Amino acid sequence: MKENNLLRAARMTSLVALAAASIAGATVAHAAGSIPNKTLVYCSEGSPAGFDSAQYTTGVDFTAATFTVYNRLVEFERGGTKVEPGLAQSWDVSPDGKTYTFHLRHGVKFQTTAYFKPTREFNADDVVFTFDRMLNANNAFRKAYPVSFPYFTDMGLDKLIAKVEKVDPYTVKFTLNEPNAPFIQNMAMEFASILSAEYADQLMKAGKAADINQYPVGTGPFIFKSYTKDATIRFDGNPDYWKPGAVKLSKLIFSITPDASVRVQKLKRDECQVMSYPRPADIAPLKADPNIAMPSQPGFNLGYLSYNVEHKPMDKLEVRQALDMAINKKAIIESVYQGAGQAATNPMPPTQWSYDKSLKAQPYDPEKAKALLAKAGLSSGFEMTLWAMPVQRAYNPNARLMAEMIQADWAKIGVKAKIVTYEWGEYIKRAHAGEDDSMLIGWTGDNGDPDNWLGTLLGCEAVNGNNFGKWCYKPFDELVQKGRQTSDQAQRTKFYQQAQQIFAQQLPFSPIAHSTVYQPVSKKVTDMRIEPLGYARFDGVGMQ
Repeated sequence: MKENNLLRAARMTSLVALAAASIAGATVAHAAGSIPNKTLVYCSEGSPAGFDSAQYTTGVDFTAATFTVYNRLVEFERGGTKVEPGLAQSWDVSPDGKTYTFHLRHGVKFQTTAYFKPTREFNADDVVFTFDRMLNANNAFRKAYPVSFPYFTDMGLDKLIAKVEKVDPYTVKFTLNEPNAPFIQNMAMEFASILSAEYADQLMKAGKAADINQYPVGTGPFIFKSYTKDATIRFDGNPDYWKPGAVKLSKLIFSITPDASVRVQKLKRDECQVMSYPRPADIAPLKADPNIAMPSQPGFNLGYLSYNVEHKPMDKLEVRQALDMAINKKAIIESVYQGAGQAATNPMPPTQWSYDKSLKAQPYDPEKAKALLAKAGLSSGFEMTLWAMPVQRAYNPNARLMAEMIQADWAKIGVKAKIVTYEWGEYIKRAHAGEDDSMLIGWTGDNGDPDNWLGTLLGCEAVNGNNFGKWCYKPFDELVQKGRQTSDQAQRTKFYQQAQQIFAQQLPFSPIAHSTVYQPVSKKVTDMRIEPLGYARFDGVGMQ
C-alpha cells in the first residue's frame, strides 16, 4: 500500500535527523567553551507575565523565556518554519500515524543557576514530567502550582495525546488517540518547552512550586539571572549549551521599553542594539540612519477586531455584520499602518497554504449597517466596550489610534463604544475571562500550519484560550477537526477553504490587516534574523 504523505515526510525527517544527530553527537562533548565577551541589549516592548512558557500565548512571554532559556524536542530553524531536531535527535512514526517515538540527545546539561545545581543530565524523565503536567490533572506538581495551559488545550492536545511513556532513559513514546497532521509542527511550539523534573522536585520539596514561573531552568542558550518588572531582564550566555558555537553573547539584557519612540531613541544612541516593533512613522528615519539596518519581510500575521458572542447583542449575526460594515478599514490601513499594511479578508494571511483567494470583504457601507441594526431591533443603537491593546505589535502598530477611528465610525451608526485598556498581561487575562464586548488583538502564525489559525483562534476547544470571541460553531469546528485528522494536503486544503467560507458568513471577528514586519538592528549585530513566527531569538546572534 502506498505510504501517505505524513508518514513519508516523518520518515524522511527522521533520516535527516539521524544524520544531523550523528554530527551533533560527536560535538556535544565539546560544546562548553569560551563565549565571546559581548553584551547585547534588546529594547523589548513589554514585561513578560512569567517564564513558564506553557502558561502563556504572547510574543512578549515567548521571547523572554522560550527561545532564551528552553529547548523543545523539535525546533523551528532560525528565521524559518521548517522543523529540525532539538532535544530529540530523531523520531519515528508508526504506520497508522498514532505513535511517535522520540530518540533523545545524549550529553545535554540543564543550566546551573544561583537557585539550582543539577545532579544529572537531561533524559526521558524530563520529557515525561513536562507533558504529564499538562495532560494529567492529578500530576503532583500541577496540584502544587495549579495553572491553565491555554495553547495545549486550544489545539486539543489534551484530548489528542493518550499517553506519554518512557521507553528507556533516552527514548520517549507518545501515543495519540487519532492521527494528527500538524503534530510535529506543534511539538516545536513554545508550550512544549522541556522543563527539568529534578528542579520541579526541588521546588515541590521546598514548597515553592510557583517559582518555576519566576526562576526558570532549561537547557537553552541563555541562563536566567534576574528580572525587574517594567525595567530589565538579565541573562548570561550558557557555556554548556549543547549546540556548539550557537552562543555568541556573554550577556543578553532586555531593556523593557513600552514606548516605541523611546525604543527608537535608545537604538540611535546605541543604548540597545536591537528593538521590537517600530511605529510606521519611524520606518523612514530608521532607514536613513547609517548605523542601523532595517531588514523587512511580508508578515505572517493578522490584526483583527474580535466580537464576544457571549455578550448581547454581539451574539446576533446582523449586529456583527453591521459593526464590520461601519468600519472604514481603508482609512485605518492608511493612518495606522502608513503604507506597511495590506487589507485582510480571511482569518489567515495570504502566505499561508490553503488561503481562500475567493473571499471578499464586506463593503464599507454605514447606511446598510444602520439597516442591519434596525433589522436586529437596535435602530436607536446601543453601548458597548472596545478594548485597545497597550502594546505595539507588527499586526497592529497603534491599537489606540485604531480604536479611536473605529469608535468614531461606530458613532455614525448610533453605537457608542467606550475604549478600555489594561497593562498587557492583565489585558490578556481579562480577555480570556471574557470581560470585553469587543477587542483589538491579532496573531502571528506559530508553526506554519493552517490549523494554527483556524483551530487556535476559532475552534471550540479554544473558547477559553485564544478564541477570544468565545465563538463555537459546530459546522466550522467539524471541518477543522477533519483537517487535523487527514495527512493529504490537498484534502486538508478543501476542508480549510470550506471553513474560511463559513467564517466569512458568520463573521466572529473582523479581519483588519496584515502588515510588513521590520526588524531595526544596529549594524554591529551579526546574524539577527526576522522570525516569521513572531518572536525574537538570540541564539546564533553575535556582536562585532
